[in-house]
Amino acid sequence: MSEEITVQKAAQLKFDEQGLLPAIIQDINSGQVLMLAYMNQEALEKTLQTGFTWFYSRSRQKLWFKGETSGHQQRVAAIYYDCDQDTLLVQVHQKGVACHLGAFSCFSEPLQKNEKLVPPIGTVLADLEKIILGRQQVLPENSYTTYLFTEGLDKILKKIGEEAAEVIIAAKGGQKNEVIYETADLLYHLLVLLVQQGISLREIAAELEKRK
Repeated sequence: MSEEITVQKAAQLKFDEQGLLPAIIQDINSGQVLMLAYMNQEALEKTLQTGFTWFYSRSRQKLWFKGETSGHQQRVAAIYYDCDQDTLLVQVHQKGVACHLGAFSCFSEPLQKNEKLVPPIGTVLADLEKIILGRQQVLPENSYTTYLFTEGLDKILKKIGEEAAEVIIAAKGGQKNEVIYETADLLYHLLVLLVQQGISLREIAAELEKRK
C-alpha cells in the first residue's frame, strides 16, 4: 500500500473525545491477542513512520515506545481498522514478551472459564516451531528433537514416512483417537523437517493463502 493511500485512510479514523483510539495488539504468527493500548494521532504517525508500535499513556499523559526499557519491541506487520473506523488491530512480530509482568500476553488471567481452553492450532504450531528452533540452536542432551537433528535429513524423512503410514492405518481402522495421536506425531515431525530445511510456518501459510 502506498504512503499516500495510508495517509488517506488514517485521516478517516475516528478518535474519541480525548483524541485516542484503542489499539488491539495481536501476534501475527500465532494470532494470540497480546495487549490493548491507546494511540493518539502522534503515536499512530510514529508507528506508521518507524514500523514499531508507539502508544499514548493515559495515566502518564505522554507517548511511549513499546520496549523502550525492556527491549521487548513490537515490529508492525499490518494495521487494520474496524468497520466503525474507531478501533485498530495491529499485527506485530513480538520480541520477547508483551506483558510487563513477564507473560507473553497481557491476557493471561482468567475471570471465568466455562470450558477448557484449547489454543487455536496456529498458536500451538507456532509455539512448537519456536521450541524446535530452540532445540536446533542449542541441541540439548537427552532430547528426541536433538537426536533427529543430529541424525540428519534421512532419519527425519524416514520418521515422516513412518508416521504418515501410522495415520493411514489408524484411519483405515476407524480409530479416531489413534488418528488424532498419530496426526500429532506426523505434524511434529513435519515441523522438524521444515526447521531443518530453513522453512517457516509463515511461508507455508502464505502458500496456502495463495491457493484459497
